[in-house]
Amino acid sequence: MDMLAGALSTLFTSEVLLALMVGVVGGMIIGAMPGLSASMAVALLIPITYGMNAAAGITMLTAVYTSAIYGGSITACLLHTPGTPSSAATAMDGYALTRQGRGLKAIGCSTLSSMIGGTFSAICLLCIAPPLSRVVLYFGSLEYFFLGAFGLTVIASVAGDNMMKGLMSGFLGILVGCIGLDIFTGTPRFTFGSINLEAGIQLVPAMIGLFSLSQVMIAVEDIVKGKKSILDDAASSLSGEMLLTLKELKQLAFTIVQSSIIGVLVGILPGAGGDVGSWLSYNTAKKTSKHPEKFGHGSLEGICASETANNAVTGGALIPMLTLGIPGSGVTAIMLGGLMIKGMQPGYKLFTEQGDITYCIILGFLAANILMGVIGLCIAKQVVKISVVPMTILCPLILALSLIGAYAIRLNVFDVYVMLAFGLIGYFMRKFGFATAPVVLGMILGPMAEMNWRQAVLLFRGDFVGYFFSRPISIVLAILTIASLFFPLIVKIINRKAKAAEDTLNDTASED
Repeated sequence: MDMLAGALSTLFTSEVLLALMVGVVGGMIIGAMPGLSASMAVALLIPITYGMNAAAGITMLTAVYTSAIYGGSITACLLHTPGTPSSAATAMDGYALTRQGRGLKAIGCSTLSSMIGGTFSAICLLCIAPPLSRVVLYFGSLEYFFLGAFGLTVIASVAGDNMMKGLMSGFLGILVGCIGLDIFTGTPRFTFGSINLEAGIQLVPAMIGLFSLSQVMIAVEDIVKGKKSILDDAASSLSGEMLLTLKELKQLAFTIVQSSIIGVLVGILPGAGGDVGSWLSYNTAKKTSKHPEKFGHGSLEGICASETANNAVTGGALIPMLTLGIPGSGVTAIMLGGLMIKGMQPGYKLFTEQGDITYCIILGFLAANILMGVIGLCIAKQVVKISVVPMTILCPLILALSLIGAYAIRLNVFDVYVMLAFGLIGYFMRKFGFATAPVVLGMILGPMAEMNWRQAVLLFRGDFVGYFFSRPISIVLAILTIASLFFPLIVKIINRKAKAAEDTLNDTASED
């Protein structure tokens, strides 16, 4: 209780409240702009947190995270253009309602659902994370090695459509993580005689390059092709009531509860992400709905299921990040870097020695979701206008922020070169269908797995089998790691069978 009281007093300081407000509004604006994802927003804002205290800085990042996920639903509903991948399912029913002249109702439903889903996940984060962190007290080098290995196996889950390309991206991240001085012997690795590389590749410039600069390069391509702005069409058909009626709320109550639970559970699974949560929740809601025929044609249940789940994923994804150091999504992989930069190591100490800051971050995340809902209802109609800002203005602005952010980390021009190099790498990766999130996971988890494995080798002194079977947590983590390796393959087989069954039913129905 003392820590919660201290966290509340920290939360209500002017710096944290200002950071909270900036994070919520900024996240909504960026999320509403197709192509400018939550990952890019968090990566771009990490350098800005350098001059802030840990509580204000990380609170701003979590606010940006949840608000950007919600912001994607604005353009999804109004223009059939999801601002983030998590809002793809929302676009089907949201845009259908807009074409029916009920665009404001679609926005109201998505706003309320996002707020409830995010708030529910924040409460789960507050209740689940502290007791789970106590388990970390029993972790040694071998357990942390398996945690790192488990995190690396979920690269396939954030790899996009092509698993092989995702694994190659992850391998690139691991190689980049090896650059610098050997952690035990001090021998230079992959430095090619460069003194700057002996300190390794800094995570933040690499992330800014992969997510922000690569997007600028892609946008420049569009400018050359004659495209003037991200979206050429203005929002229309925004009439009617925005708020849901009591009757509609009662009808959506079961969907909200169901989708909130699904979202949190999917978020806890490392690598799943908001897009997986939203589609899984959407399909589940359709199967349990009394009116499944309305889905895809303007169903409030469809919007509610998607938006509740993708914001519930955000809090769920923070649980393994704060307690175990395993990112639950691509965004939390970037946020993990920001946490470590502030000298905060995930685990039990985060909730004891740094409890005031940690609980302030969690309470700030809770406040961010509520604030997001209030502000969303007030400015959603205006936010969408950002999507028609000329790209000739947006691109130089993003480039300037990227250059300043990369240089500000260590006031070292070399970091700017690193950002430019990774921007080029990220550009070509995206052009050829390679996911960039696995690179970040590889950079973070690769060195972690290596360091703890080498420490574990010293501890088990040649008797690995005996040492391994004397540590039950290691056995559980090893089983999870092996299961995670085969999980994407199992999902692919299940999806293939489901699609075949659906095609068979459609063929039978057409014959009838």
